[in-house]
Parts: sequence; structure tokens; C-alpha cells
Amino acid sequence: MSVPHTAVAQPAGAGFCFDLIRRNAMLESMGAQTPRVKKTGTTICGVKFKDGVVLGADTRATEGPIVCDKNCEKIHYIAPNIYCCGAGTSADTENTTEIVSAQLKLQRLNTGRQSRVECAMTHLKRKLFRYQGHISAALVLGGVDSTGAHLFTVWPHGSVSSLPYVTMGSGSLAAMAVFEAGFKDDMTKEEAMNLVHHAILAGIFNDLGSGSNVDLCVITKDGAEMKRTFDEANPRKVRSARDYQFPRGSTTVLRQDIHRVVSVEERVEHVGSSTSDDLPAAAAGAMDMDADN
Repeated sequence: MSVPHTAVAQPAGAGFCFDLIRRNAMLESMGAQTPRVKKTGTTICGVKFKDGVVLGADTRATEGPIVCDKNCEKIHYIAPNIYCCGAGTSADTENTTEIVSAQLKLQRLNTGRQSRVECAMTHLKRKLFRYQGHISAALVLGGVDSTGAHLFTVWPHGSVSSLPYVTMGSGSLAAMAVFEAGFKDDMTKEEAMNLVHHAILAGIFNDLGSGSNVDLCVITKDGAEMKRTFDEANPRKVRSARDYQFPRGSTTVLRQDIHRVVSVEERVEHVGSSTSDDLPAAAAGAMDMDADN
């Protein structure tokens, strides 16, 4: 019995594949716009100190080159003892953190116990890994539970890092420079808040995608303390009215049209109407006239 010959596809060799270079060049010659990477702007960070965790974020939200919100909130609630900073697409970060927060609340109602930070981290990384990076949410997760203080970074693809101080976002390099220079073990609460404050300021002043105010969140075993608008890094200066007064003749007059304005008065006089007693008689007279016609 003869066995028919079947062609077997051979796997491609190792290395990069440049088969689509000519196609891309042809599309560009025809006027097609090549897709560009969308740049998001944010500076978020966190640091562990002796008694807990301090999280920080800026408050600028951008739509490409446009600043669409100057005082948005990037530190999201997960549980009473767990908070999360979000960078990336605002809709993705808010939706992801809200879903995980609801799941942890159901778990607390079922078990009657405090939520663990590692449990929140597991929920986040599994959800993001399931979508293979298509959910644009880069997160800094921090909290304090019965096992101590924890600080994690969760990347959009689902990878996780646990470090004593972390930064994420477009201003993360400037913030990391501040952490590298000023971090030390067993810091006090005030030292940690000051370090995170200056790290966010470094991102605001060195990254165009970050700006406006500084938000902090201090988490200890006693609970979380949200410090909204901890510092206004770029206060808007009030301009006086005289700055906009220009002398006559500063602008060249190209055309001058003079229109005569005519005022018209309209008077409306109301003619006295019949009383209610005269209405039946008037109606009867009208009916008689119709009958005669």
C-alpha cells in the first residue's frame, strides 16, 4: 500500500524577517501614513519606609500634544489598605483597578478578612497577561497587610517586579534619579514623603507629559491617608487686565465700514374684548349670519 506524499511546511530560519520592507516602502510611496507609537505621559512612583508605603503621582492628563485635564487623579483605590498608581490609557487603568477592587471586596465579604497585597497583584497581572499587553495599564501597587508593607510594579504584559522603590511612566527616569540619590533603608514617614515629592517634581519639570500638581498616598497598618494636591508644582499666574491694553493704532486697519443705525419703535395696542356674558350672544349672531349666507 503506497502512502501519498504530503508537503510539510518547514519552519523559517532563525533571525529577523524583512519580507515586508518592499511592501511598506510601496505603501509609503503611495501616500499611506505609517503607524506611530502612541506616547503617554505620566510620572508615578512608590517607596517603602519603616512603617509602610508612600505612593506619588502627577495630575496631568494628555491627548497627544493637548493637555486635556490639569488635575486628574492617578492614584486609584483598590482596598482600604491597598492603593494603585496608574500610567497609560486612563480608561484602561480606571477600568482595570475598579474590576480588581470589586473582586477584592467580594472576597472580603466572603472571608471576613483583610485583603492581601499579593492577592491584588495576582488579580492584576493575570488580567493584563490575558490580554497580552493590549490593555495599556502600567501600575504601581502598594499596600500594607498582616505580612508587612509591599510594593510592586505591574507592566501591561503582566510581568511583575517587587522592589523597595519603583517608578513608571514617561517621567520615570527623572524620578528614578532622585530615588537613586536619596533612598535609604528604614526611612521615616516624613523622609519618604519628601523623597516621593521630589521624585514627582523631577518628572514634572523634566517630562512634557507630566505636570500640574503632586498627589501622595501614605499607607500604614493604621490605614491609608490620601493627600490630594500635596503640592502645586506649576501654579497658574494671574494676569492683570492692563497687560492686554494696547495703544490706539497698534494694529493696522485694513478696511473701515460705517453703517447707519436706525432705531424702530413698535407699539402694539390691544382692542377691548367682549366679556364672558356677551360671548353667547356674539356666537349666536355669528351662527345667524352663517345661516343667512
